[in-house]
Amino acid sequence: METWKNQLYFGDNLDILRGQRIPAGSVDLIYLDPPFNSNATYNVLFAEKSGEKSAAQITAFEDTWQWGQEAEGAYHDVVTLGPRKLSDLMQALRAFLGQNNMMAYLTMMAVRLVELHRVLKPTGSIYLHCDPTASHYIKLLLDAVFGHKRFLSEIVWKRTGAHSSAKRPGPSHDILFLYSKSDNYVWNPIFTAHDSKYIQSHYTQMDPDGRIWRADNLTAMGTRRGSSGQPWRGFDVSAKGNHWKFTIENLEKLDRKGRIYWPPGGGWPAYKRYLDEVKGVPIQDVWTDIPPINAQAKERLGYPTQKPEGLLERIIKLSSNPGDLVLDPFCGCGTALNVAERLKRRWIGIDITHLAITLIKKRLHDSFGPDLTPYEVIGEPADILSAEALALTNRHQFEWWALGRVEARPAQDKKKGADSGVDGVINFDDDNSGKYKKVLIQVKSGGVKAGDIRDLKGVLDREKGAIGAFLTLKPPTKPMREEAAAAGFYEPVHFPGHRYPRLQILTIAELFAGKELQYPRFAPAGTFKKAARKHKGPAPEDQQGGLL
Repeated sequence: METWKNQLYFGDNLDILRGQRIPAGSVDLIYLDPPFNSNATYNVLFAEKSGEKSAAQITAFEDTWQWGQEAEGAYHDVVTLGPRKLSDLMQALRAFLGQNNMMAYLTMMAVRLVELHRVLKPTGSIYLHCDPTASHYIKLLLDAVFGHKRFLSEIVWKRTGAHSSAKRPGPSHDILFLYSKSDNYVWNPIFTAHDSKYIQSHYTQMDPDGRIWRADNLTAMGTRRGSSGQPWRGFDVSAKGNHWKFTIENLEKLDRKGRIYWPPGGGWPAYKRYLDEVKGVPIQDVWTDIPPINAQAKERLGYPTQKPEGLLERIIKLSSNPGDLVLDPFCGCGTALNVAERLKRRWIGIDITHLAITLIKKRLHDSFGPDLTPYEVIGEPADILSAEALALTNRHQFEWWALGRVEARPAQDKKKGADSGVDGVINFDDDNSGKYKKVLIQVKSGGVKAGDIRDLKGVLDREKGAIGAFLTLKPPTKPMREEAAAAGFYEPVHFPGHRYPRLQILTIAELFAGKELQYPRFAPAGTFKKAARKHKGPAPEDQQGGLL
């Protein structure tokens, strides 16, 4: 039997789902948080759009889908090949909404929901995370694909504190729609703690041994003809239009165990419910006890739509068991995958940007280290030809992928204005000052020349970087290597005799062959004491010693 490996796909989830890479009826739980521009006003959202922009060119953080050839093709597929109810619904929605961003979004979601329904097990469930901007339309799509009888819950998650809105209530919640594929779905009840004020006001009695309890009703509404509807100890429950919650035989057993409370001076008996036996409140559909990720949170990655791990932990625990398969087709920064790994579930993640794939890989390795379950990345360039193809298809995706090869993060100011000359950054610490140095990185997929290296040196001087790196798909010229060599070396003050080329040129071919950037990731043993950190890759050849 083939050993399972978790899977991380780069690409459009529709292509991956349609490509039969995920077998029908194989997934136990689906969580998806599809991208959508919730900040768009309705005037902008419903403005008529035209153009040929492909949905596959959507880049990170630009999450408005527009009507174009991609949406038109998806609409045709849904209407001609999709379930009849979905086909009818989409035609009605197009007549109502027209050809605009909202209709494009719903169309692109509709074709994906059909495929997600296909891969879900009969015992599986799906949680679709959205905000109120489009939730009413999304629910119609889910009803059409899964059936209105498969709707289980509309969960309200309070995702933020108070917001000030001039002419409407402040928006502070998201919606999670929960659907199952059949009546036989996995459900593991979760209980939340009672409010302390409730405990104080209701659990007011105490036994001599110190056990705290409250008097609970022994009857329920409606008459019964069996034992639970018969009089007991002189109390005719049917006369009140009620019945006992227990049979007469069990009432007698409870009384012998001291679990029946008889009020002094008469009155109806009650059940003694002990506080130490109470599990709590069964999970409700309004979740206010999971805070959003704040600026100081350890799990914060700076990803705009990042959800807290506590939210995904609750979802995964409610609707799956250890060993089950969890799918997130819009996995973003990988919160669902990280939690699934921690909770011993198998997982599949899909994302359309290399920025996300790189972030997820780093997050998984930082979180689990050598204990990380084996996984494979599918769809990334594996050789020069596929790297060249990615560069031709999407320059930004190539740039993000290349930065990921050297474990750099994209420059944060790339979209604020003119190009700063910095595509990526690596921060490193080679002393105990607490002030980090920088490796500044440029990525080139086209033609290169010596002037590019001179420009990078200027950027390095201007930005006060320690080391500059030039990643290129094309082989560098001899003058380029001479310019880089003329820049000299970076020599850490704390490690005399250890030095690194100040300007380094690495080709994509060299990265495939295992060559790495040289910068201080290792300190000579005994230089200074500092807690160990996880780093990949060997030290430069002239370095020896322990981890920083």
